[in-house]
Amino acid sequence: MTLGARTLRSLAQSRRYLSTTRTLPSAQYTDPTKRHDIAIVSTPEDLPPSERHVLDSALRVDQAGEVAANWIYRGQMAVLGRDPNTGPIIQDMWDQEKKHIAVMNQMQVQHQVRPTVLWEVAKVAGFGLGAVTALMGKEAAMACTEAVETVIGEHYDDQLREMEGLSTSHPSIPLLKDVIREFRDDELEHLDTAVENHSQRAPAHALLSTVVGAGCKVAIELCKRF
Repeated sequence: MTLGARTLRSLAQSRRYLSTTRTLPSAQYTDPTKRHDIAIVSTPEDLPPSERHVLDSALRVDQAGEVAANWIYRGQMAVLGRDPNTGPIIQDMWDQEKKHIAVMNQMQVQHQVRPTVLWEVAKVAGFGLGAVTALMGKEAAMACTEAVETVIGEHYDDQLREMEGLSTSHPSIPLLKDVIREFRDDELEHLDTAVENHSQRAPAHALLSTVVGAGCKVAIELCKRF
């Protein structure tokens, strides 16, 4: 695991502790009392084209990533769902991803972002990756999760740094950043779960991690553009 990933995991653990004493940012998108709040129903109109591109690309790839994550866990559950030990662990992570995609879908509509044209590809590829690694065994399924969440955690952190350059004062942007931080921490919690459940005992762990991680990075760049 890279030094960057270890640092992100430490930050995630601190934020998870703080989250026990505060309302999570994403809850604003499911709170009926907030349905007319400008931060969750409108998008900034004052962004120059270059900054609008940053926002659009970020939301497009994040939504696509959550679609893929949901289908990865769906694939894993199709194979390991009846396992009394591994099934509940995968289900718990999948339940978090379901919340992520529901919120990302709302933000995509709010900010008027075109979804990726690779939407269906993300579903098929995600399910295939989840199912194939699960068929390789419990440890390989967890190694898949470890590799995916390492890339996604680092991607979210890079994205947050890029968003620091957005010049608008629109209230939706601070909320967007907070939601991304929350989801990043959830993904890194999944990484911790995978390691705790012996992901690094998977056969050819290093090779599997490299292949899955590289695939995730390619997918991120494609979804940004398409």
